Amino acid sequence: MKSAKAVHNDPLFCSVVNVAGTSRSRERGPRGTSVMSSETVYPPRRETSLTNSTANKFRDSSTPLGMTKKVRASIPLVLTLLFFLTSLSAWAHEVRPAYLELRQTGTETYDVLWKVPARGDNMRLGIYVEFPSGTTKVSLSRTSFANDASTERWSIKRPGGLTGGEIHIAGLPATMTDVLVRIENLGGTAQVTRLTPSSPSFAVSAAPGALEVTRTYLVLGVEHILFGVDHLLFVLALLILVKGWRKLIGTITAFTVAHSITLAAATLGFVHVPSKPVEATIALSIVFVACEIVHRRQGRSGLTEMWPWVIAFSFGLLHGLGFAGALREVGLPQNAIPLALLFFNVGVELGQLLFIGIVMAVIAVAVRAAKKFSQLNLAPQSALAWCENISAYAIGGVAMFWVIQRTAAIW
Repeated sequence: MKSAKAVHNDPLFCSVVNVAGTSRSRERGPRGTSVMSSETVYPPRRETSLTNSTANKFRDSSTPLGMTKKVRASIPLVLTLLFFLTSLSAWAHEVRPAYLELRQTGTETYDVLWKVPARGDNMRLGIYVEFPSGTTKVSLSRTSFANDASTERWSIKRPGGLTGGEIHIAGLPATMTDVLVRIENLGGTAQVTRLTPSSPSFAVSAAPGALEVTRTYLVLGVEHILFGVDHLLFVLALLILVKGWRKLIGTITAFTVAHSITLAAATLGFVHVPSKPVEATIALSIVFVACEIVHRRQGRSGLTEMWPWVIAFSFGLLHGLGFAGALREVGLPQNAIPLALLFFNVGVELGQLLFIGIVMAVIAVAVRAAKKFSQLNLAPQSALAWCENISAYAIGGVAMFWVIQRTAAIW
């Protein structure tokens, strides 16, 4: 039998316990004898060192600061995608307005133009005009499909005329669309009103009052800008591109003044430009400002960054022609042209300011909420750079699709 001392000094024993990794390490005593230490020896640990940049990535993705960056970076992208989905979601909910025009040709007769949103050559929105009792049709209906709309024309007759009677749009409460109505009387006066799903009827009056004209055209202006996705994308690109409150206010003001000028000039007949080339060029202006955002991220100063007011004013003249095209479809009451034009433009400005306010408020609220969980006050600039790049490509991609689509429509 070997003594305990001999066993511990045996090479075979030492090799076995070292391989197993469960023996205690031997320490030499003062006399050279082997002494069992109180610490366990483990196999050598392989360190997997992370670089500083990799560690920062993990920290950024898991800490409240990382949450702040993600929230802030995703807002413009989400807004852009919402605009894109809105522009392509006509199949789900039809939001384009229908248009009813009644032109008086005699004391008791009227020519009717009924334009309804449609899809293809045989599918139209299920809304129909119901005239006051005693109205009869004196001509056959002529229907045509073009530009995603069904246009129907016929003539009617009612003893004593339509004044004082009520016109109702059947099926309108079951839709999400509005109906713009224009009645032109023999004396040159016109009544313009707007019917909604909650208010599908109206009474025909001899001449509209100033309050009715103001309300109708103000609402038309607000609706036109809020449903004009292309105009809103241009404004969104300016919000991303122009830095500083003073410069941003000046840029938006220049855009407003410019489109007000061309809106009035085109509506009053001083300027005549075909609508289809105008719409294609408006889309091209959005592509331009989207490219300017990308160029700035690449370190190249663009025209919009150096002269934002000049660019906004120039393209504002173009966008004003687009606003005028929508207003020409409705027309202006002959007895209140200045009032109707003024409040349509005011409505456009109110809708534009409402959009700007919503975008800025959403960003401010989201960043504030994210910072409540962060120990720092500002998110890194890299998150903002990523956000601007993604937004620029999304805006430019949608706008380029419109350029191709609208250019093809010209021919």
